[in-house]
Amino acid sequence: MCGIVGYAGGRPALGIVLDGLRRLEYRGYDSAGVAVICADELLTEKRAGKLANLEKALHERVAEDSDSQRCAQGGGIDTGTTAIGHTRWATHGGPTDRNAHPHTDPAGRVAVIHNGIIENFGKLRAELEADGVVFSSDTDTECAAHLLAGALARLRADGEQDGPRLLAEAMREVSRRLEGAFTLLAVDSAVPGAVVGARRNSPLVVGRGAGENYLASDVAAFIEHTREAIELGQDQVVLITADEIEITDFDGQPATGKDFHIDWDASAAEKGGYDWFMLKEIEEQPAAIADTLLGRLTENGEIMLDEVRLSDQDLRDVDKVFIVACGTSYHAGLVAKYAIEHWTRIPCEVELASEFRYRDPVLDRSTLVVVISQSGETMDTLMALRHAKEQKARVLAICNTNGSTIPRESDAVLYTHGGPEIAVASTKAFLTQVVACYLIGLHLAQVRGIKYADEVSAVVEQLNQVPGKLRDLLERIEPVRELGRDLKDARTVLFIGRHVGYPVALEGALKLKELAYMHAEGFAAGELKHGPISLIDQGTPVVCVVPSPAGRGMLHDKIVSNIQEVRARGARTIVIAEEGDEAVLPYADHVIPVPRTPTLLAPLLTTVPLQVLAAEIAAARGHDVDQPRNLAKSVTVE
Repeated sequence: MCGIVGYAGGRPALGIVLDGLRRLEYRGYDSAGVAVICADELLTEKRAGKLANLEKALHERVAEDSDSQRCAQGGGIDTGTTAIGHTRWATHGGPTDRNAHPHTDPAGRVAVIHNGIIENFGKLRAELEADGVVFSSDTDTECAAHLLAGALARLRADGEQDGPRLLAEAMREVSRRLEGAFTLLAVDSAVPGAVVGARRNSPLVVGRGAGENYLASDVAAFIEHTREAIELGQDQVVLITADEIEITDFDGQPATGKDFHIDWDASAAEKGGYDWFMLKEIEEQPAAIADTLLGRLTENGEIMLDEVRLSDQDLRDVDKVFIVACGTSYHAGLVAKYAIEHWTRIPCEVELASEFRYRDPVLDRSTLVVVISQSGETMDTLMALRHAKEQKARVLAICNTNGSTIPRESDAVLYTHGGPEIAVASTKAFLTQVVACYLIGLHLAQVRGIKYADEVSAVVEQLNQVPGKLRDLLERIEPVRELGRDLKDARTVLFIGRHVGYPVALEGALKLKELAYMHAEGFAAGELKHGPISLIDQGTPVVCVVPSPAGRGMLHDKIVSNIQEVRARGARTIVIAEEGDEAVLPYADHVIPVPRTPTLLAPLLTTVPLQVLAAEIAAARGHDVDQPRNLAKSVTVE
């Protein structure tokens, strides 16, 4: 959720940290701040709103320091070589200057930034206030700053040797007291040159440089400087200086993280000439699908997953599948349900992760729970995963982020190789998740003897044809963009579909709500007469996702009837249909043709025009397409 950056090295740290925060803006935030150690003094600046507000304040401060000759004395905020920075998405306390991070102790020596929620902060705050501590914000994070300052004071009073390791020991002491999900970074003006971090249920990675080291919530923050990274494990504390990285657990025992090489560079996070990251990522979808499929089929026609700690017998014993996810990933699961049940004949349920464990689902050793998360850190999904494990169910993760928490805690993993997705609204993550679900369904069907290798190979070949078809579709997408600009003043847009077209309708409506801030709803087309048709007014845009007439003729005929129903009541019909489908032409005000594709695989094509439509409507209404209001890329709190 929040963006976190730390730096210890020999270069001026402020610019490095600000650049890192810019690369993390996609995560969503409502305020930003920095803390820099300059000549044994802690200097902080923070502002509500966009990063530009913080940068303006810093620019003015640097100018003032220069005028006052402070820089000549080695104390300007732009001269320090140790710093932490933060972009905040409000949980406890509103998005104000006083609630922005970093938070400091009363003496102004210690600064802390935090991602997550400290669940026992109320109790901790009451204890601190009883000891006379006066709080200057409404946040849970400030508790950690006061606790850290108190721990440092006690350790120094006990005669512990001052220095970086003392800061790490104090962080361990604080971490043991905290409950919930948190990533913490801290600096102490008495320990220049060191940054300490801690994580529990929230992401933190280390960037290993030459004569400098980094901490961040995402590798994008330091990719410009190094590609060598370490993923911290659960309940670990890391201390970085210019020349050292030291990792321990919360009890102080030596520990190790997971070393990995980042195989994409800084240019992957740039717009590449497109108006928005989202449009760039829409255009990257053919390659993302191809990369997700790469190497999945062996010479014997068997499906290969990434990390499988489940035996074939484990999978043969499965008698029920749950797919658990949030938001767009949930819609990917709804698409997958049709394919998995069709190919495996195993009952499949799709659940919202935020509701899963609270309804006490019936799980046992024969249940396979498929959890889907682009980031691998989605807190609702992680909690659902842990509940499933407690009930002895087997868990298989679909994720785009190597080394994140959800894959690490699952029994098997299938990574979607979609690359970084900067825009908050998911595009290529959705399509690659659908592809991953298809591969899992095929794998289950093959292991259980329901599909032979040649049948699996035939479906994989159809999947391999999708990137080319998608490229063809994107080459002629301009009419959809024009239609989006024409629809910018619509008060509401409705989406209808049947079979796999129904989840596509839901996803189309979600994209429009996310980006254009307008009323949009997706319905199963057969439900129109049971209430939703009353929403139709003269000129109401209705997007209709039409299945192929080949193989699903009955479904096709029924939705054509639905299109006639809404058009007869004044709707403006926008029809997504297979090329050559002439049956829809008399009832469509606008036709968006897509290449012919087997019905179960059609969402990989029919979803894409809806992504483009939503982005174009949002842009025409003057909204930020890449960073919609109130939203964040990765939701790491419940």
